This record gives sequence, structure tokens and C-alpha cells, in this order.
Amino acid sequence: MILTRRRALAALPLAGASLFGTPLVLSGSAWAQKAPAAADFAPASPLGDIVLGSDKAPVTIIEFASMTCSHCANFATVTFPKLKTAFIDTGKVRYIFREFPLDDLAAATAVLARCAGKADGTRTFAMIETLFASQKDWVVQQPLQPLKNIAKQVGIGEQAFEACFADKALLEGVKANQQQGIKLGVNSTPTFFINGTMHRGDLGFEEIEKVLKPMLGE
Repeated sequence: MILTRRRALAALPLAGASLFGTPLVLSGSAWAQKAPAAADFAPASPLGDIVLGSDKAPVTIIEFASMTCSHCANFATVTFPKLKTAFIDTGKVRYIFREFPLDDLAAATAVLARCAGKADGTRTFAMIETLFASQKDWVVQQPLQPLKNIAKQVGIGEQAFEACFADKALLEGVKANQQQGIKLGVNSTPTFFINGTMHRGDLGFEEIEKVLKPMLGE
């Protein structure tokens, strides 16, 4: 369960085994459970949260996701654009993305996304969107070159690409978010906390809408 720079780097030439002693099940079904205390959701990572939406929004959604998770990619490419248009852009929902890597390649790409945003924080989420949209291109036996090509799209050249993985603080920040998720009961991805209540699985837009509307008095 320990993330290290060596393991993350080793994942690039060859997609490696799980970070966990036993494989975690990725569930497509959704269910809810009692909310933990609000303090448990304070930003775990010194890197800061990846946030979209108004801090005055009445509803906060925190997503724990793994970059190699196909359910997460489906949510990001199919459901999230609708959620953003209907609820985030309108000031109703504040959305927070937190890393929960289920394998070494997911940890490496989470570091890459954080690295993309070091100069401009908005580029972190742009990289996350790009990685999910192109997931089938780089979740392969030899992901190094496809990831270098993706990095170039957001202005990360070869030297900068290598430097990303020399920054121990980035990996430690990703690890902090993963550990927080474990403490909150996350064991599969995607997992959402909507105003503190856990919902597991690749929620469709209609499912999320049913949860959000009563919270918004609609």
C-alpha cells in the first residue's frame, strides 16, 4: 500500500501490479452510507485541492478517483460535462477531485497531472481531463511514450517530464490524498462524497441529479 517514487517510475515502462496487498474491487454499482465528520474532509494534501466551482455553493462533491480506472474515465467523459454545465457552472455545486491511485501507473499519472499545474493550477484539471479522455492510449504495456506525447500537449517537454518524477513532494501529496480516502472508507473508484455522504460507483447524471435536487430544494 506504500507509494514510492521508484514504484511510480517503474510503472511507466511497464504497467505494474497493484499498490495494495490484495486487489481492490472496482464496483459499478452505487450505494450510500452515513457521512463522516466534516473535519475528516479537510484537504489532506499539502498540494491543495483540485477544485471547480464556487466556494459558496450549497453542495460539495468530493470525488476520489484513480487515473487508470475505466469507471472513472467514463464518469469524466460522459457524466461530468453534464454535471459541470448544470450544477458547477451555475454555482450550485463545488467539485473537488482527489487522487486515489489503485496501481503504480495511476500514481505516476496523478503525479504528472499535479506537475502540469505547478505553474498554473488550472492545468492540473486540464491534464486530468486529457488523461481520462485518452486513457485507452496509455493504459498499455508500454505507456511511457504515449504519456510523453500527452504531456507535450500541455507544454511539458521531455526534460520537464523527467523532472516531474524527481519531485518527491508531488508523490507525497498524492499519497496523502490516498491515505485520507482509506480513512474515509474508500476502497474502490470512483467514490463520491456528496455533502459528506458516500456514494460508490460510476454514477450517471440522472443518479446524481436525484441526489442533488433535494439538497438544492428543487
